[in-house]
Amino acid sequence: MQSRNPLRAALPLPRLLAFALVWWLISEGAAASWSIGVPAVLLASWLSARLLPPQRLTPSGLLRFLGFFLLHSLLGAVDVAQRAFRPARPLNPGMIDYSLQLGPGLPRVFMLNVVSLLPGTLSADLEADCLRVHVLDADQDNPAQLAQLEARVAGLFGLTLP
Repeated sequence: MQSRNPLRAALPLPRLLAFALVWWLISEGAAASWSIGVPAVLLASWLSARLLPPQRLTPSGLLRFLGFFLLHSLLGAVDVAQRAFRPARPLNPGMIDYSLQLGPGLPRVFMLNVVSLLPGTLSADLEADCLRVHVLDADQDNPAQLAQLEARVAGLFGLTLP
């Protein structure tokens, strides 16, 4: 059994390094600034770990998610452009409700933001586990596409959906 280092949990190294880099940049590398910078970096790292606990991303999930996201961004952008330049492909906007399976936390927030980044969709509201999404074409199988996205987000964070 692996013991968990409480200092590492309280001050995650990647965040500590990121905040130290930010401090170094805003202080323009002034060595005298570190008397204030060290406590500020430690406090920022500790607070960020308390407010947003570290999440582990799986490398294979990251590759699958990036491939999925890039492909669907491209396909969505082409679809939106065709609708803009070809009146034969009219818009059929609508609101759909999608029942989320991801629990509250960073993976769910990430999902909501990614939905808004994909062309033709926009996260509009979240009530309990129901995500309301504005879509450009209500006739498409949007729930299936959202389910695929949710599965990729779950895989990114090493989660299994029920």
